[in-house]
Amino acid sequence: MGDRERDIEAIRAFNRIYTERLGLLRPKLDRSPFSLSEARLLYELAQGDTVTAAELSRTLGLDPAQISRTLKRFAGQGLIETTPHPGHGKRRVLSLTQQGQAAFAALERNTRATIGGLVDSLPAFRARRLVAAAEAIASAFEASLPPVPHLRSLRPGDLGLVTARQAILYARDYGWNAEYEALVARILADFQESFCAERDAAWIAELDGEMVGSIFLVHGGTADVGKLRLLYVEPHARGLGIGKLLVATCIAHARALGYARLDLWTNSVLVAARGIYERAGFRLVGEEPHHSFGQDLVGQIWSCDLRTGAGRGEQV
Repeated sequence: MGDRERDIEAIRAFNRIYTERLGLLRPKLDRSPFSLSEARLLYELAQGDTVTAAELSRTLGLDPAQISRTLKRFAGQGLIETTPHPGHGKRRVLSLTQQGQAAFAALERNTRATIGGLVDSLPAFRARRLVAAAEAIASAFEASLPPVPHLRSLRPGDLGLVTARQAILYARDYGWNAEYEALVARILADFQESFCAERDAAWIAELDGEMVGSIFLVHGGTADVGKLRLLYVEPHARGLGIGKLLVATCIAHARALGYARLDLWTNSVLVAARGIYERAGFRLVGEEPHHSFGQDLVGQIWSCDLRTGAGRGEQV
């Protein structure tokens, strides 16, 4: 089963659990006289000041005929009333009557009690995961624009997160063992202990507030040579230009700090990263086979001359 099929099955499984646990398949919702669609209509009517039938149809994506039938039932039950639209005489504005407001208040109390009971039935850590997942789902659907990568400086905890994510991803994708995690931990410990603001820097890439990548600029053995280290991008964030942005930012900062050259060490199996480096102006200057991280690998050294047009999209 491919990744897309697994994603589809995961969402379908969530739908089944969600609708069953919240009782959404029952004819009436939360011990009320209303179906799910009727309850949602009642909710929308309780929120808006100048709601029309056409607006309800657009907002909820329901068939206008279905909206019309439900509103007719509401009117027959004394739950809604209509008045002329203040800006359009041919339209009618819908609003809840006093009886409708009482019906909505009862539905709201029952719904809150149902959701509260669901949360209270879970251990605290699972309840927190449920709420966080609900917030993430809402955010994913409500975002109107494509996510824009954002780069920020380090915060407490980032070094541990970068170590963990790189170890997990390289183990999953390339079978690298814990030796690599230990290497990353040493690199980042050394970075922190010998950090110099005039020579070093680091960036964390975020999408919608989630860490999705990183890169580090580290001073080298000589004053005019810096090192680019630990570039990575989360799999679900690839294809958005984040790796390119991280590398370009690192190169620009290295140049601004007065470095004449930027070096990096990588392995030949990291094809996507190598492509980013080459397009940014790095050139392969050496390679050597080695056995590390439980694998036979070919290590490579790439170098970018910052005194030329490298790093500005120019071919050198």
